[in-house]
Amino acid sequence: MKTNTILTGDRPTGKLHIGHYLGSLKNRVKLQNEGKYKMFIMIADMQAFTDNARNPEKVRNSLIQVALDYLSVGIDPAKTNILVQSQISALNELTMYYLDLVSVSRLQRNPTVKSEIQQKGFGQSIPAGFLTYPVSQAADITAFKADTVPVGDDQEPMLEQTREIVRTFNSTYNKDVLVEPEGVFPPKGQGRLPGIDGNAKMSKSLGNCIYLSDSADEVTKKVMSMYTDPDHIHVEDPGKIEGNTVFTYLDAFATDTAKVSELKEQYQAGGLGDVKVKRYLNDVLQELLEPIRQRRAEYEKDIPGVYDILKKGSDNANEVANQTLSEVRSAIGVDYFK
Repeated sequence: MKTNTILTGDRPTGKLHIGHYLGSLKNRVKLQNEGKYKMFIMIADMQAFTDNARNPEKVRNSLIQVALDYLSVGIDPAKTNILVQSQISALNELTMYYLDLVSVSRLQRNPTVKSEIQQKGFGQSIPAGFLTYPVSQAADITAFKADTVPVGDDQEPMLEQTREIVRTFNSTYNKDVLVEPEGVFPPKGQGRLPGIDGNAKMSKSLGNCIYLSDSADEVTKKVMSMYTDPDHIHVEDPGKIEGNTVFTYLDAFATDTAKVSELKEQYQAGGLGDVKVKRYLNDVLQELLEPIRQRRAEYEKDIPGVYDILKKGSDNANEVANQTLSEVRSAIGVDYFK
């Protein structure tokens, strides 16, 4: 029976937040515990350097924070290879081979890259590494022959570019060496969580996040400051549910759906204040985050041990990636000394 292979990961540019948990981490733990997959989770530090090359300390410091976040939510190194992108040398050579199969105009047309270039305000000063990171991402995926890639909806163009590279490579060299990946997307409506300020995106750069590592007091403070219905001034005023961040979070995280429905009815009818709803949301989030905080505290006691986990995962990943690279070299015909 065939075992599917999963590759997924995150850029280490800061601690992970509950939006990451909802959109990807929760599902990764579920897939890991099903036991049906060979799991690789990558801390993509080289990708982080594409727009942080002049701030390497930010990437280095974030790497261990992301690793702690993984372990604290339940990623188990006995079941999942947690690896560091820069430590897998085969990825660099694969990227170079793939770059020769992709045009600059095709990279510029990638909707995800175009959007991120605009968001980051690069203008005409786009780092070459940033423009080509979809090719590096294709190397990441194909190195492990991942056929299953859990991603957010906005990453579909990146996956399609990987599939194009796979088809072009296999066709050009007349060898079925590389595997076409398929995306696994979050359930509709769970792909992106708004920020606590009501902004459509929870983002580290916008400072509107609740982090997985936040203390109980920090979570409470952030929940009580959350954006609700600006027209719901008095308790007796009817309130709006749509665009109300507190109810969006309750829909995402509360397990007592009957209780949430009851609160919605009371809020819309008038007679329910924002503070009461926020306190309930705070209880919900504290229940979710407390075991995560406890696991993180245990791992923080042994940071060298966390680095050992990353090294072991990277060593295992190197074996797999080097095998794929050997097959790629053979297909191209550059294994000159065999």
